[in-house]
Order: sequence, then structure tokens, then C-alpha cells
Amino acid sequence: MNKDKHLHIISFDIPYPPSYGGVIDVYYKIKAFSDAGIKIHLHCFEYGRKHSAELEQICESVTYYQRKTSWIYFFQKLPYIVASRDSHTLIKHLEMDSYPILMEGLHSCFLLKDKRFLHRRLIVRTHNIEHEYYENLFKVERHLLKKIYFYIESKKLAYFEKELCRAGLVASISRHDHLYFSAFLNNVCHIPAFHPFEEIQVLEGKGKFAFYHGNLSVGENNEAALYLVNEVFNDIEIPLLIAGSNPSKELVVAIAKRKNITLKENILTEEIHRLISEAQINVLPTFQATGMKLKLLAVLFSGRHCVVNTPMVKETGVESLCHIADNSDEMKMMIKELFSKNFDAQETENRKKMLMEDFSNKKNIAVFIQQIFYYP
Repeated sequence: MNKDKHLHIISFDIPYPPSYGGVIDVYYKIKAFSDAGIKIHLHCFEYGRKHSAELEQICESVTYYQRKTSWIYFFQKLPYIVASRDSHTLIKHLEMDSYPILMEGLHSCFLLKDKRFLHRRLIVRTHNIEHEYYENLFKVERHLLKKIYFYIESKKLAYFEKELCRAGLVASISRHDHLYFSAFLNNVCHIPAFHPFEEIQVLEGKGKFAFYHGNLSVGENNEAALYLVNEVFNDIEIPLLIAGSNPSKELVVAIAKRKNITLKENILTEEIHRLISEAQINVLPTFQATGMKLKLLAVLFSGRHCVVNTPMVKETGVESLCHIADNSDEMKMMIKELFSKNFDAQETENRKKMLMEDFSNKKNIAVFIQQIFYYP
């Protein structure tokens, strides 16, 4: 790899530590670029996370910009997640050279409407079909003001998606998203999610509990956890451990009523990974078939049995590696069956064959570099 290749990356958040879905893909993508010899000029919007010495070690430069979190940006035509990241200082920095620019998520795409960048190589990494994601957040949210925000934001995002035609390349994170964007764009390629796993490592023996994890302050994850508590583990004796940050009061109260369910709040990422590997079953329902769930990859690389519903694995390519149950009765039956079943060597081999082929960071970054620097 030619060492003088430079790339600007605009990140919607500071991607270290890689402790939640979106920034996991960003951080390990940066690391893969760096390992391949690309010099990264990282631009991060900050709104709560600390500056990172780790990022400076793998990037040529790291610059931080304060995200504008005032509600005044909610009343602009642009989606709030885009308008609150518009930065004149960042634009000045980008104008100092002609390097390609990779924008992480629609959040970072304010440049698409800027005529000064019409002839620049602009790449968008889509992490979701954002308007669908926000529409689903609207459906599960119970706080009135937040519900209104999610509804309006979903409409703005659906309109703003049209601006993706201005990008030279749209890199979708999942097959499902690739099919969606390809229906109205001709500049789409599929680059699978980047992640911290280099090999399949499944512990021998059996675990003693089922496990669900996620950011519990997100409506989607709160809904999934409540589903497990109230409809799946409500009348079976198998222990369930739920871990995540900032659970709702409703979830805390519901868990307190169940002797077989335990809640671990705000624990470290390392602890999450330990529990994934020690569990007998990782249970991951979702009610949003958007993007690629990074926690699903974590489970498949290091956990034993994985029980999901269809929206979790729809058009991800990993359907055959999971046990799929689409109602509470099916999920109960499957959990009971798997709780006493060893995870055998053949299942490990099946994961190795598929995951190391489709989700190899080294392989996928080579494809991405080709698309960014050596396009026709």
C-alpha cells in the first residue's frame, strides 16, 4: 500500500472507546485503514465523550468539534442529527487539501449540500436506513416530546436521503440496506461491519444463564428487554441476565418481579464480552430490521447458542448461524431445548466458514480502499 494515501473521516461521535454499535464500526474501520497504510485525518463531533489518546496513535491527525445541541436546530429544514453537526471550522480544514472524505452516517453529511465540495471525492458510510430507524423509535417511545421529535426527524431524514446521490460512493453496512439504497442510487456498494474479532472463540462446556445486552436507554432495546421479561422468561425457570446502560424505570420494576431475572447496569464493555462468552444462550430479539447489529456479530464470534427473531437477522447473511423464533412460545421452547445442549464443533466450523469469509476486516478494508482510491 502506497503510504502517501490520505483520507479524511468525519465521525458523528468520538469513536473511542468502541462501546456501542455505531462507533464500533467506525473505530475498527479506522484501525483497518491505518493497518493498511492509509493516513487518516479524523474529525470527531464531541458531546459527552472524552478526547482519546488511542485515536491519535492510529491517525495522522485528530480534530474535535463541539456538536451544537441547542433545540434551535430542531426547527431547521435539515434533520437535527445533521444540522447539529454543521461546522464552518471543519469545512475550512477540509478545504486545505484535496483528500477524499468519508462521512460516517447521514449524521455527518452536511457537506453533500455544499457546492464547494461538488468535485471532491465524497463517500458516505450508511449505518442504518435512518428514517426507518427513527420511525421505529417513534413507535416505541412513550415520552410525548421525544415521540414528536422522532416522528418529525424521520420525515426530515427520508427527504434528506435524496442528497446521497451527490456522493461518489455510498457504502452500506448490511445486505438489507444495500438493496434499499440500490433501488434509487447507482453509487452503492456493500461493505460489511468492522468489528474487534479476529477469530471464532467459543468456550467449551455449558453456561448457566441466558443473556441479553444492549443500550437500555434506546427505545428499541428497552422494548426487546421488556419482551423477554414479560413474555418469554415470565414463566420459565431458566435464569436470564440483562445488561446495559440506563434502563427505564418500567424495565427495572418488571425485572424486580422475576426471581429468575437479574439486571446489571452500566457495566464495562469487557464485562459484556465476558458474559457473552459465558452464557449458554444469547437471546437477541429486536423489532427493527435496520442496519447490522454489531452485538449480533459479537455473539456469533464469541458466544454459544444464539436465539433471535427474524428482524434481527433479516438479509444479514448470518441467518443459518442463529436459532430463529418469531413469537414468545417458539422462543420459550427453543431456549428450553438449547439450555441443556452442548455447542458442538460443527457449529463452530460453520461460523468460521461464514464469518471469516464475509466479515474479515482485512478483506473488507481492501475492497473499501479500492472503491475510494481506485474507482473508474
